[in-house]
Amino acid sequence: MYLTRTAEKMIVEVSRSFPCIVVYGPRQVGKSTTIDMIFGDKYRKVSLDDTDDRALAVSNPKLFLESYGWPLVIDEIQKAPTLLDEIKAIIDKQRLVWMKTGEKRQLMFILTGSNRFEIQEGISESLAGRCGVIDMASFSQAEKYGYDSPVFFPELPELRKREASGRKYRTRNEVFEDIFTGGMPDVCTGESERDVYLKSYINTYIEKDVLKLISASSEMQFRNFLSIIALRTAQELHYDEIASTVGIDVRTCKRWVSILKTSGIVYLLQPYMANISNRIIKSPKLYFMDTGLCAYLCKWPNAEMLEKCAMSGAFFETYVVSEVIKNYYAYNKDPAANLFYYRDIDRKEIDLLFVEGGNIYPIEIKKSALPSKPTKNFSVLEKYKLNIMPGLVIDTCDKIRAINEKAYAFPVYLL
Repeated sequence: MYLTRTAEKMIVEVSRSFPCIVVYGPRQVGKSTTIDMIFGDKYRKVSLDDTDDRALAVSNPKLFLESYGWPLVIDEIQKAPTLLDEIKAIIDKQRLVWMKTGEKRQLMFILTGSNRFEIQEGISESLAGRCGVIDMASFSQAEKYGYDSPVFFPELPELRKREASGRKYRTRNEVFEDIFTGGMPDVCTGESERDVYLKSYINTYIEKDVLKLISASSEMQFRNFLSIIALRTAQELHYDEIASTVGIDVRTCKRWVSILKTSGIVYLLQPYMANISNRIIKSPKLYFMDTGLCAYLCKWPNAEMLEKCAMSGAFFETYVVSEVIKNYYAYNKDPAANLFYYRDIDRKEIDLLFVEGGNIYPIEIKKSALPSKPTKNFSVLEKYKLNIMPGLVIDTCDKIRAINEKAYAFPVYLL
């Protein structure tokens, strides 16, 4: 069963502007399936998971591309980065043809990659100005339940549109079922049993994406590292503490976090500083992009225990932040341009800040439907000399309602 992805419209839009597009995302989040649904039989397709095709692509990229021609979809492009220079040459040659004949530019190549760590530099150098880049993640809750999801913007009129769209309210128990299940397509559509699937997913991720980037002798340490990182979702990232716990040096820890980040497993939310003061905490906060994977790595056996555990608040926060980031990816927007968090050495914290132009929107994330004093820290933002707009308290309430003059309660099911 195919579930419509919010990113489909943006993929089509970007494809009209470039002769090549690159779709990044973790393994098995639906990149190839989405491309198949959009472009169907119009494009030939080759996967570099095939050993024969990969061998030819690596040893003779020119012959490989001549054999398949274009338009062409190439899956797992990171397995043959030598193709990028040849793709560049073909695009540049064809551009001259189009200029001379006055023909309309076409989309020539669609590339998908599950490990940005390996090919990001090659894409930037070889295909700069020639390709559009789109990030994909696992299902958002809107995609999972078949809702339209406009780009997230914390202004009340925009949020009211979501409330009027007919979404069904989900209780806190149901939300934690969603958190526990996660957004992997095969799990969400019932194709695979959650625990069996996620165990295989982790093994595949380590064997195919990670082992080529670390020494084989470090595999067990990396598995331990994954679980320790999962236990720290929604927390500030302190490399020295994690390195000490895992038994690795800080340099290795930073590299391993970078691998998780560039392969889309985690997102690092930066603190908002604006050069105000050294009193602001400068460490990013780490969030898993799929809460089901995170819960599996933490070994929580079911949604009920997850909801009652000491980490339930961190998982709820991870769910909210990852939903907003997935929404940004679907509209080809960079979350780092607008989304931050705030914390200072006096331990005053705001979970999420949405900053645009001269406006700043504080957002608190609480699993309770009636949190106590949720806006108490909003006044710390006055030092930035920006317009502090009415903020949000995202929780498990059933509708949008005013809390006070500083904020509105916003139901998590409307994200």
